[in-house]
Amino acid sequence: MSLGAPVPALLSGRRQAWTNWAGNQRATPLVAVPESEDEVARLLGAARDGGLTVKPVGAGHSFTDVAVTDGVQVRLDRIAGVVAVVQPDESGCGEVTVRAGTTIRDLANGLLGRGLALPNLGDIDRQTIAGALGTGTHGTGLGLTGLAAGVRRLRIALPDGRVVEASPDQEPELFQAARISLGALGIMTEVTLAVVPAFLLHAWETPEPLEPLLATIGSEAEGHDHLEFYWFPHTDRVQVKRNDRVVAGTPRRPVPRWRARLDDDLLSNRLFERTNRLAVARPSLTPRINRVAARALSARDYVDHAHRVFVSERAVRFVESEWALPRAALVDVMADLRAWVERSGELLPFPVEVRVAAADDVWLSTAYGRESCYVAVHQYHRLDHRRYFAAFEEIALAHGGRPHWGKLHTRDAEFFEGAYPRFADFRRVRDAVDPDRVMANAYTRRVLGD
Repeated sequence: MSLGAPVPALLSGRRQAWTNWAGNQRATPLVAVPESEDEVARLLGAARDGGLTVKPVGAGHSFTDVAVTDGVQVRLDRIAGVVAVVQPDESGCGEVTVRAGTTIRDLANGLLGRGLALPNLGDIDRQTIAGALGTGTHGTGLGLTGLAAGVRRLRIALPDGRVVEASPDQEPELFQAARISLGALGIMTEVTLAVVPAFLLHAWETPEPLEPLLATIGSEAEGHDHLEFYWFPHTDRVQVKRNDRVVAGTPRRPVPRWRARLDDDLLSNRLFERTNRLAVARPSLTPRINRVAARALSARDYVDHAHRVFVSERAVRFVESEWALPRAALVDVMADLRAWVERSGELLPFPVEVRVAAADDVWLSTAYGRESCYVAVHQYHRLDHRRYFAAFEEIALAHGGRPHWGKLHTRDAEFFEGAYPRFADFRRVRDAVDPDRVMANAYTRRVLGD
């Protein structure tokens, strides 16, 4: 079926193979690369009239099939760039309006040139803004929310071909639903985000024993602007990252170039790739590999621009499952996970990542209504993750967990109806803007229901 005359230039003449970053999701969609908001709107209207489904895709950093389609895949690469900036007022709050296909990396660098920054970021910056918002990307810090809570306004092309601006005062329910939407409501074309004056972070990264850290994790989370740690399975060791804002006038003191190459390129990527391949070839060596890895990264103490502290290069391919849990559950969750690893016989070369975040009011946010801890398990892409991830999911469910929308899980709409107080409201908005399910795929049918 063709989209017909209104948008002939938007589709290639054939289907194209697509895979996500991790390589665990694949599709062969028709591909559209619109160059304007108007083209996005016309494409959606024509797809609806032609009986086609449509899914937007960003940089492919989701591990779930949230962006998979055999219909029309819309890539927003050409709808990128900063539209407008409002400098911070006396309260320190400003705004940036950016097109949806802009990558976090480009936005962060562009903001720095204007003396601005996003208040918080995750540890990967290759995603597009729309993709990161659509799946609920978050960073770490008990006083800070995920990216979606900083949305002030947005523009979205709906499946009927209309473009709507939404904010807390204009189309407020659409605004609430669209901040994290799984691409199920339409295609975001532009978004206005809260920004703050650019700031430096003092980063203190150190290897430590796990038990003393868990014994003081409450005060640690409350005592630092940003806190995260990585536990190496089969060991009692963690790598802890404490990041705090510095006072004005503090000089920048970045990691020396040689040290950055040693830690971030050689040890965290090239050597880590080799040790994971060794774990595939010789599984019995995994505990020994982890013990060495846990001590290979020595302490670092530096001061740099915030986004250069938050973000890490990720060259080693993996798959991931991450769950948001009530903050108070962290110690018990870690105890259950460690016990399962010990008794299961599974050999796990990838560290477990732990972060914290503030509560927010975004309908489909994993931190909706509660302070949260995030526990993420990973598996090297050449190893089978299924038994490990299934066991972790059971642990997370026992402690009131909510899965990250872009990371592997098996939950369905019945579960989410009980996990999210505003889930029915989201589905009501979806029914209103996309009754024909133009934006549906297998993932949305499972997690949102039809």
